Amino acid sequence: MHTDRNALFEKLWQNYRDVTPSAVKIHKILGAEEGHGIINDHIALRTFNLAPVGLESLAKHFLSLGYREGGEYHFKGKNLYARHYEHTDPEAPRVFISELLTEQCSPELQGIVKTLVKKVGKEQIAADDFLYSGRHWDIDYETYRKLLDESEYAAWLAAWGYRANHFTVSVNHLQNFQTVADINQLLKDKGFTVNVSGGEVKGSPEDLLEQSSTMADRVPVQFSDREMTIPSCFYEFALRYPKPDGSLYNGFVAASADKIFESTHAGM
Repeated sequence: MHTDRNALFEKLWQNYRDVTPSAVKIHKILGAEEGHGIINDHIALRTFNLAPVGLESLAKHFLSLGYREGGEYHFKGKNLYARHYEHTDPEAPRVFISELLTEQCSPELQGIVKTLVKKVGKEQIAADDFLYSGRHWDIDYETYRKLLDESEYAAWLAAWGYRANHFTVSVNHLQNFQTVADINQLLKDKGFTVNVSGGEVKGSPEDLLEQSSTMADRVPVQFSDREMTIPSCFYEFALRYPKPDGSLYNGFVAASADKIFESTHAGM
């Protein structure tokens, strides 16, 4: 496992950037080239709740770097459970890890996922590069479509494997923008598609967190039988508000995150 937090996040960013060309463009638009630091609020990772790849296995990579467990979140409509992890260093990005509760899905989906997960060994999960290692299995396009009919989350994970599903710009740290709505307007003006599920801005000052996101890029993926263009990853934007004690809210809002998951939907 990584012993250097910055090295891990740099590898995750490179791997994410390779399939999310819009993130590179947005990074430039927000001033990264002019030397304005873009601070990463959090990344998100997806997995299945089956041994040996369950949420806890992914979390170990961050716990070994000094992270601690934060809140937990339930997404009943999507059969998902999630936790976030945070670090005592305020500059360290938060980590949001979710897992598909496979036992709540159809027997067909459970069978497909069990076959995929069997291809992942414990030594691979402990390896430095596991969190950005991609797919450990072969899958044909028809199987991907079957998963997609029942769970977009399962289909995305089956196609893409282990990588950051999104990075998130901390709006609090931007010099030229103060609101999430301003970012959304800029993105639309530049031709990017903003996720409108639940409204363009998800959350509120009362929730202590406002979020928005682009819709995922569409890039070619090599399935076992053909190459197809499908949704990859997206870029998120988060504005955090102070709690009564003056410190910024560190958690997430389940109702907002529920809609953010839909940024990888193929039909939107």
